Amino acid sequence: MLNYRAKSNIVLGFIALLSLFAFIAVENSKKEVREEWYTEKLAAARLSQQAALCLKDNRLEAGVFIEEVNDPNQTSLIGQEYTQITTDRGYIDAKLSSLNPNLAAVVVQYLKDAGLEENDHVAIAFTGSFPALNISVIAAVEVLKLRPIIISSVGSSNYGANDPFFTWLDMESVLFSSGVLHHKSVAASIGGGFDEGRGLSPEGRALIVDAINRNNVSLIREDHLNASIEKRMQIYRNEGKGKPVKAYINVGGGIASLGHSVNASLIPTGLNIDIPAVNYPVRGVIVQMGQKKIPVIQLVNIKEILSRFGLPNSPVPLPEPGNGGIFVSMKYNLVVTSVATFILMLVIVLIYIAEKKAHRLGSDVVHGTFNPSSENKDNDGIMDL
Repeated sequence: MLNYRAKSNIVLGFIALLSLFAFIAVENSKKEVREEWYTEKLAAARLSQQAALCLKDNRLEAGVFIEEVNDPNQTSLIGQEYTQITTDRGYIDAKLSSLNPNLAAVVVQYLKDAGLEENDHVAIAFTGSFPALNISVIAAVEVLKLRPIIISSVGSSNYGANDPFFTWLDMESVLFSSGVLHHKSVAASIGGGFDEGRGLSPEGRALIVDAINRNNVSLIREDHLNASIEKRMQIYRNEGKGKPVKAYINVGGGIASLGHSVNASLIPTGLNIDIPAVNYPVRGVIVQMGQKKIPVIQLVNIKEILSRFGLPNSPVPLPEPGNGGIFVSMKYNLVVTSVATFILMLVIVLIYIAEKKAHRLGSDVVHGTFNPSSENKDNDGIMDL
């Protein structure tokens, strides 16, 4: 007689086979689902790509050599290791990763998660360190029809916009004059140590001031870091023309924006609706904005952003707009998953009930309480022979 007890090979094999079929059915039910704000994200990524190509064309037309080893995607957005306006250490992997135009979609996600609507004012702090990421931020802001107020620090870390004659402000001007982008910095500082170029040579500081002047941008040059921070806060207030700032975006490690380099690690990368309540060494613009309950978008740790949104590290070639987990994700069909789970649970419950019944009958036999039929007993309760 076949053994259909729960521990039998037949029952265990049946459960294993059923589980395998359920697993295959559920896995095959997965499909790509567009993430929220897909249209806006794709438009921002395409605009970012267009802006980068515009700058590349500008460099080629000017006869500028684009280095193939450090800039394998030939973007013209990767600078040299050291120049006269190089302010800090920078890592080339981070710079190469920032070239991905799909980072504009990440900025769209952050801005929409922060609750921004058309015509809202956004305060932005750029440095020369991540020109490609700066472009992605402007692209996202323009697609969402927001009103940016941009203040830049011109100095750059290694491999950023550290060409003294093609600084971040020069890139902005090319994009603005070509009509690709429609917003640029309203003010700029030298950047670097104490936001006044400490650590640069006098010639380096002079080259940055020349860049600010030739791009017709207001110069921020205060005699103390706290004064530089307050000057920025004043510009954001004045440029808003009475309208409140609805979000603050910080790109890179500009000291006036952060207040202190330590603050870059104290304020998490990404969207911060509330910044951590800690004792900040210096209350930079980002801290003051956060303490005013203004959502803060911190774009510093590129690798963390890539991991969070399914984007590649240092990609060669660059991905086309629309690629990455920020646009689509694989999701299971809830109906198929629910049915498969229900069937498995039902079979397990039925086997459990059958096993418990068999166990109870076996226990009755062992203890002599099993009575299959009273007809087999005589009137004295003695079993017939």
